[in-house]
Order: sequence, then structure tokens, then C-alpha cells
Amino acid sequence: MKKIKNPIPEEYLDILKKIWSYVKIGGQWIYKLRSVVLAIPVVIAAISLAIDNAARLPVFVGINLQANGEYAMMIERNVAVMVPLLITVGSLLMMFLSRKVLYPWLVSVFSLVIPVLLWITNIFPG
Repeated sequence: MKKIKNPIPEEYLDILKKIWSYVKIGGQWIYKLRSVVLAIPVVIAAISLAIDNAARLPVFVGINLQANGEYAMMIERNVAVMVPLLITVGSLLMMFLSRKVLYPWLVSVFSLVIPVLLWITNIFPG
């Protein structure tokens, strides 16, 4: 059987092996810091949504819009801004303390929908 000659010179293979080892080390660091990497965009989005809602929402915010056009409960603007922010922070805390990172991260991402829904239902009711 005839041996096939490698078309890549040996010195290039050494360079590629070094590059691959650096890529592996970088991947390991990203995996170790995955909770921080995942948390950064969620924190930025949660804070920006809280700031926007603090400026846009009325003094009293209605929740649970009924079929007759009235709200089941009215809460203060500060509560409507801080509770979704606290849910997001709690989810991220669980993410940092858990071995399973993705599940609490998904909860924190879905908790970002709460401020948007509060704003939509209070600006465009019915």
C-alpha cells in the first residue's frame, strides 16, 4: 500500500497545532466564565428597561386588564419597575450559584418581557 504524502509542510502543522491549543485554552476560559458572559447582556437590558419604564409609566400602573377595560389592581410605578428587576437579579443569582447555567438564564431572559408588557398594557389598554 502506498503512503499518501501530507500536502501541508511540517512547520505549518506545528503553527496550526499551537493556534489550536490557544483556541482550546480560550474555549476553556469562556466555558468557565459562561455565567458572566451570559449575564452581561441580560443585566444591561434589565437596567435599560427599568430606566425606560421609570420614565414612561404613569404614577399608578394597572395590572391584569379585565374584559370590561378596567384593571384588577393598581400598583405604584416604583413597584412596577423594581419587581421585574428583582426577578431578573434573582434569576441571575440562581444562575451564578447553580451548576446548570442555562435554565436560570432563560428565566432571567423571559423576565425581561415583564417590563415591556407592563408598558404596553398601560400605554395601549384594551
